[in-house]
Amino acid sequence: MQNPIVSVVIPCYNEEGSIEKLYSLIREQFNNLGITTEIIFIDDGSTDTSRDIIRQLAATDPLCKAVFFRKNSGKAAGLDTGFRIARGHFIITMDADLQDDPTEIPRFLEALKTADVVSGWKEKRLDPIGKTFPSKIFNWTVRHFTNSKLHDMNCGFKGYRAEVLKEVVLYGELHRYVPALAAARGFKVVELSVTHHPRTTGVSKYGWERFLRGFFDLVTVVFITKYRNRPLHFFGNFAISFFVIGLLFTFFWGSFSTLDKSVFTGIMLNISIGTILLAPILLCLGIIAEQQLFYNYRKGQQPPIAETINISEEA
Repeated sequence: MQNPIVSVVIPCYNEEGSIEKLYSLIREQFNNLGITTEIIFIDDGSTDTSRDIIRQLAATDPLCKAVFFRKNSGKAAGLDTGFRIARGHFIITMDADLQDDPTEIPRFLEALKTADVVSGWKEKRLDPIGKTFPSKIFNWTVRHFTNSKLHDMNCGFKGYRAEVLKEVVLYGELHRYVPALAAARGFKVVELSVTHHPRTTGVSKYGWERFLRGFFDLVTVVFITKYRNRPLHFFGNFAISFFVIGLLFTFFWGSFSTLDKSVFTGIMLNISIGTILLAPILLCLGIIAEQQLFYNYRKGQQPPIAETINISEEA
């Protein structure tokens, strides 16, 4: 079998209403282009009929591949598994809900001729304000802390050269930060405005919990991209800041205690100083743990795969 030039990686979870149509639209695009392409579905523990539909597609197309997780393991785990399997020179990632338009794929491939990463931008996003408003806040924060110029870090429609994904490790919610991580490695990242369709089937998996997890992972990305080789600068900034805050709190409570000699004042002083001292310690422990996870993730336990279809043992 001819090796594919392009791999399309599609993580999915309970998307029975859109998978078959998405597959057909992708195949249509690559048939028109005359490009050999593999389509890789990563089912993240679906509980509907998504798995049966994917099995049917893979049974008739040896270049339609599938990995089924025993339980929901997260989008980053799904993408990382898909990236390991992918054999194409170029890799396209898409969501399975048909909000990404497969007719945009030729534009991604054209952009990848001169760029290493192409990140989609849903310039006219057709989602409820419950998704768009927090996303705007999130993207503004990411641009501020990572010096990224991208408008839409959350967009799942992206294109990569294969060599980029050999250097980027995914875990947690870091899948959204691949462009920032790639840029930190010196790869060329560009943005492409894409058409966005409203969801017509299934239920959105986006929520405030996922939004907050993304902010926590932003701390990891900032550390990995800016301070991995000089952690003392990172910890030093916090140490100085908390030391100054500690002095201010000590002065404030000390001055207040001259007017009020109650036991409450002394207790509050001890709580304030203790909290200030504890905060940087806990933060440092979290960052150290994240750093160890970053370096050792691929050596550790992998997502719980129950079944694969059309996947070679070498993948």
